[in-house]
Amino acid sequence: MAMLESGEMYLETIYILSQKSSAVRGIDIGEYMGYTKPSVSRAVNLLKKDGLVDTDKEGHIILTAEGKEKAVKIYERHTLLAKLLVNLGVDEETATEDACRIEHYLSDKTFEAIKAHVKKYGTK
Repeated sequence: MAMLESGEMYLETIYILSQKSSAVRGIDIGEYMGYTKPSVSRAVNLLKKDGLVDTDKEGHIILTAEGKEKAVKIYERHTLLAKLLVNLGVDEETATEDACRIEHYLSDKTFEAIKAHVKKYGTK
């Protein structure tokens, strides 16, 4: 079953925060995304149920191998699309916001074509 955009956003956020700190807490996710603690708790429990995250004995949120694989893929889409949009002349803030929207709906086939194009022709 395909993951919903919100689940992908949580995975990406957990991945980003885990790159900055080894201890990702629900409160960190909430602050980063602008969501309440109950919303974060519900989302994390759904991700746990799907086997994408786990928690350690201190309650820190950890991506499972499958969760990390999905998160890295989502983050790669986001960063490449944002860079591409900036190279097309879109300001960085708009490019980041638009990349965030696009990354969830782009097919793997189209994204691979974009990656191949960027690899062949590069970006600034």
